Amino acid sequence: MSAAGNYHEEEVLGKAYDARLMKRLMRYMKPYRWIVIVAVLGLFFAAAAQISLAFITKYGIDNYIEARRADHFEYVAFLYLGVILLILGFNYVQIIATAWLGQKVQHDLRMQVFSHLQRLHLGFFDKNPVGRLVTRVTNDVNTLNEMFSSGVVAIIGDVFMLCLIIGAMLYVNWQLALITLTVLPVLVLVTFLFRAKAREAYRQVRLKLARLNAFMQEHITGMSIVQLFTREKRTYDKFTEINTDLRKGHHKSIIYYALFYPTVEIIGAVSVGLLLYYGGVRILNGSLTYGELTAFMFLVERFYYPIRDLSEKYNILQSSMASSERIFNMLDTEPSIKEPDKPSKINTFKGRIDFEHVWFAYKNNDWVLKDITFTVQPGERVAIVGATGAGKTSLISLLYRFYDYQKGIISLDGVPLDRLTLHDLRSHMALVLQDVFLFAGDIAGNVRLRNDNISEQDIKDALHRVGFDRFLPDFPKGIHSEVQERGTTLSTGQKQLLSFARALAFNPDILILDEATSSVDTETELLIQKALEELLKGRTSIIIAHRLSTIEKADKIIVFHHGELREMGKHHELLQKKGIYYTLYQMQYKQYPVIGTVPSGTTK
Repeated sequence: MSAAGNYHEEEVLGKAYDARLMKRLMRYMKPYRWIVIVAVLGLFFAAAAQISLAFITKYGIDNYIEARRADHFEYVAFLYLGVILLILGFNYVQIIATAWLGQKVQHDLRMQVFSHLQRLHLGFFDKNPVGRLVTRVTNDVNTLNEMFSSGVVAIIGDVFMLCLIIGAMLYVNWQLALITLTVLPVLVLVTFLFRAKAREAYRQVRLKLARLNAFMQEHITGMSIVQLFTREKRTYDKFTEINTDLRKGHHKSIIYYALFYPTVEIIGAVSVGLLLYYGGVRILNGSLTYGELTAFMFLVERFYYPIRDLSEKYNILQSSMASSERIFNMLDTEPSIKEPDKPSKINTFKGRIDFEHVWFAYKNNDWVLKDITFTVQPGERVAIVGATGAGKTSLISLLYRFYDYQKGIISLDGVPLDRLTLHDLRSHMALVLQDVFLFAGDIAGNVRLRNDNISEQDIKDALHRVGFDRFLPDFPKGIHSEVQERGTTLSTGQKQLLSFARALAFNPDILILDEATSSVDTETELLIQKALEELLKGRTSIIIAHRLSTIEKADKIIVFHHGELREMGKHHELLQKKGIYYTLYQMQYKQYPVIGTVPSGTTK
């Protein structure tokens, strides 16, 4: 239900215009400033050409129709047609330029957001739902595309058009212009009221839509639980309630738009009525021509176009400010795992790992690991065991620098981890997790992970070494057979074998297995064990396992309990101590009656 609780934060609307955010957004237009200039010029010329139509009309009426002349009148018609074609050409250039600009800025911004996401530490993803991050890369960036393609440049064009029209009206007849502008205060008031009402209605629609999306995501993901407990009817009823609420919100926003545009039309009609009356009187007394009145009517009609358009652009601008604020907040989040300023290099990699008095906590002083000290020698096979929550997986996260520890030092071949680049550090290691993640694609792609240095033969060898090749006859296209999202076409055991082959294909110096055999059947586990015996020779390896049978032959077994290193030794040595390891062993093989107890006499 957490997703449903976060939608309010997602849809909070900011200012309609924020100079700080706009200045930052304009930086993305800088590489394409020539396209911006072309688009703006296209708008300016199109607006000027439209205004010229009024004067061509005035000239034609006063000098030909009113004068009852027909000679060369066709030139006026051709000029009018030519100007219209020019307007179409300028509009075409402007639309192409702004659309191209929007797509380029959207592409650049989306690449920046995705690149930044890949550099962020895992703690960031622990705190931010996947749906929210996907929204940043998709919906929020799309909203900004709309601002660049039909917002910023169009607003400039609308303002320029208004200035030109007002100037032209004053030039044609300043008395008629003043009559037209008398309705302007009413128009401004109506627009202001609409803006306030539409803003609230728009915010409510976004909130209700976010609530619907959260409900959909949660219940589709948990559909198996819904069906297992026959909650379909109750879930449907709840969805109906949320969906109806969204419909009502949309209906309310539509009412405001339905009232605003007719109101603007009515104001325009009143203005035109006043002009017709006053203009007719002026024509009768000879102080105004038909051409002037017709030209003025043409300008008045055009006067209301940019006003209506600006009300639409207001919503685009407001939504864009909210989206840009969310995007920039994420881009301003600095990775807590930072690359060293002066990185060290390991010239001859051996694979020695040292933990020296390491303390680690995810939050404040709630220590997950406490004063951990041990060494993994090059080529040594070390197993780490302990009850759930003992700190085993946290240890691996520190080794990979998914998180940084608060005290102590972890070093690789004598070099502290924070002095190595993340690429150098992680390129020497391969990790096989209990919870296998497979990408949509094919089998070969999930082993190679876009590493062109891994050939098809390397993939086949890795699959053979883990025993996956025995399943290949079941796949019609072999290693190029499709793997659907999350590996739904594979069994749990096949997914684990495939992840193991992935690690082998990268030929790591250090191999880490985190509960890698916990979800496979006995036969598949035997295949992995057989491959491991050959694979792990001469290679540093760390094995985390609940099944103690998988680590009995380890060179060293380290036992964790409540974040502390409590025991260390070989399998038979730890059994003789009859401590925590002995207890775990008894629980697995002799149904030890009291789970989680530690025999008396056990020492730290």
